[in-house]
Amino acid sequence: MSEERFGEFVVVRRHGRVAELVLDRPKAMNAVSTGMARSVADACAALAADRDARVVVLTSSHERAFCVGADLKERNSFSDADLVRQRPVARGAYTGVLELPMPTIAAVHGFALGGGFELALSCDLIVADRTAVVGLPEVSVGVIPGGGGTQLLPRRVGAARAAELIFSARRVEAVEAAELGLVDQLVDEGRDREEALALGARIAANSPVGLRAAKRALRLGHGLDLRAGLEVEDAAWRSVAFSGDRAEGVAAFNEKREPQWPGE
Repeated sequence: MSEERFGEFVVVRRHGRVAELVLDRPKAMNAVSTGMARSVADACAALAADRDARVVVLTSSHERAFCVGADLKERNSFSDADLVRQRPVARGAYTGVLELPMPTIAAVHGFALGGGFELALSCDLIVADRTAVVGLPEVSVGVIPGGGGTQLLPRRVGAARAAELIFSARRVEAVEAAELGLVDQLVDEGRDREEALALGARIAANSPVGLRAAKRALRLGHGLDLRAGLEVEDAAWRSVAFSGDRAEGVAAFNEKREPQWPGE
């Protein structure tokens, strides 16, 4: 397993074709400071350009928290001008995760609040253990979700449910979170990372070209009317139909062997 550090607070570990992006600011329960946000964005940019990474799993090094959101201690020292300057840096972290071209999985335990939950929502799938507590409490401190929460949450649970959760600023514990669809898979305490990496490995066994195209079709087609969505799907299909991965997949099926994806 190889390891690469991005700044002080982010580590990328390689597990074969699965890249683990680790939030590693344990002394602050992974609160997203300006420096940490910049590191998340840098790590995501490197992963997006890496054709060997087929799946990214977002994890935490803190035993009691995934990420508690924005670093409010840092924010308390900001002038209005500081806050304006920091905004694009903060957005870069969330959009960096959201725009990764390969499938992404968040492994959540403990607190995933505010921007922390938005990082998880930016992933395609969320695996949570039974200690997880999620929520978007921003209105309780006079702001609104700014890492995509007002747009990503209703896409998961519908407009009315998202409004209730955002307006009330309430925290949701793991079992209810699974019932509401805030997380996709609920696992035993302490197993979120292990299960997310195992899921990542299963996904990574499939065609990297197919995975990226399927993600593109799912993301771009969401919210469109059916006719427009089918055109998005057709464009994604055409991007893989004549690829080396398609040729290898068909050959491997007929020859009854495991495919050796060329990734092109």
